[in-house]
Amino acid sequence: MAPGSSRKIYAASARSHTRRAKQSSALTLPSGIFPAVLLVLLAGLVSWGYQAVRPPLPKICGSSDGPPVTASRIQLRDGRHLAYQERGVSKDVAKIKVVFIHGLDVCRLDDVIAIYTSPVCVFICCFGLSFVFVMPSAITIFYILMMLSSQELVEELGMYFVSYDRPGYGESDPHPSRTVKSQVLDIEELADQLGLGPKFYLIGYSLGGQLGWGCLKYIPHRLAGVTLLTPATNYYWPGFPSNLSTEAFYKQPPCDYWSLRVAHYAPWLTHWWNTQKWFPIIGAISKSPHTLSREDKEVAAKLIAKGAHHREHVRQQGQYESLHRDMNLGFGTWEFDPVEMENPFMDKEVSVHLWQGDEDILVPATLQRYIAERHSSWIQYHELAGSGHFFPHLNGMADSIVKTMLNDKQ
Repeated sequence: MAPGSSRKIYAASARSHTRRAKQSSALTLPSGIFPAVLLVLLAGLVSWGYQAVRPPLPKICGSSDGPPVTASRIQLRDGRHLAYQERGVSKDVAKIKVVFIHGLDVCRLDDVIAIYTSPVCVFICCFGLSFVFVMPSAITIFYILMMLSSQELVEELGMYFVSYDRPGYGESDPHPSRTVKSQVLDIEELADQLGLGPKFYLIGYSLGGQLGWGCLKYIPHRLAGVTLLTPATNYYWPGFPSNLSTEAFYKQPPCDYWSLRVAHYAPWLTHWWNTQKWFPIIGAISKSPHTLSREDKEVAAKLIAKGAHHREHVRQQGQYESLHRDMNLGFGTWEFDPVEMENPFMDKEVSVHLWQGDEDILVPATLQRYIAERHSSWIQYHELAGSGHFFPHLNGMADSIVKTMLNDKQ
């Protein structure tokens, strides 16, 4: 084209050129924006996860934002407080002194043996007597007579009972780094501060019975006799044959064995797992009926009204410091194996009794039988046909357990 000549530009071509330029500029993003967005999302997810699994701080009894102190307490060497409850005759005149260890989701107020054998039953009888006038029944009268009979037994034998809140329960201070041994030493210090003498009897129920193995391991020289009532078995104790522990493990409902897996393999997730709403949690905490045998359901129906008034007291310092730490310790990795334990009483002057219901769903009888057979030379095993986890609440069982524990020495 000659110089100076004009070039025709069509309007459609101009619009098309302009439009393409605008579209290209609108899709252009700053360099590195995608990694930055992903980093922010990841940080938010980590922050949410940390807050979700992080348990709340405990509300320690006696602190400015915690529950009031109403129980008798001692102060331990490390500064923690231990709450306790005394029943029976005065320890100053008692011939037999018994320390009771409570189980999961209960406290010092739930000493089932002392409740049915100590003079506190007088008050229960008076309470029950009021129902006789309003609603007379042979069952109520029999219950009162049974209580009075138990009172005569404890006075005749001169029995003193003390139960205590394990760390984080009720009004005992939490112990974040607690172990089986540290809890055993709590019991020994409680006995020393209360002046129970060089030896005392021990009764442990459920997870408290499991802790009884720790007492047999670490303080056998302080024990005059030991009774383990359906003590919880840890499926991960290495002394169990793998086929036996696996079979017993999978007899539980899925929500139970998944909760125990979390407690064993990922204890830092225990609080989240047992408070989330997506999956069902372990029945012992949710109070699901699937953990109860036929007999247990009948017993539980009678106990609900009596026990409901202090359930909040049990957890008042926080579920994590009481229930969840209890599960982590009970079903975590132990520093010794009760299945392989040697006889701590070679002189045979101390009797050890293990009681178990053959229909107990919470604690399988199969594993208990294996332990009892391994230790048959020094443990006396008592299996109750048709009974579940709550057999100590049955009429007359407390008397039978006490008399067996004393082994006719008194």
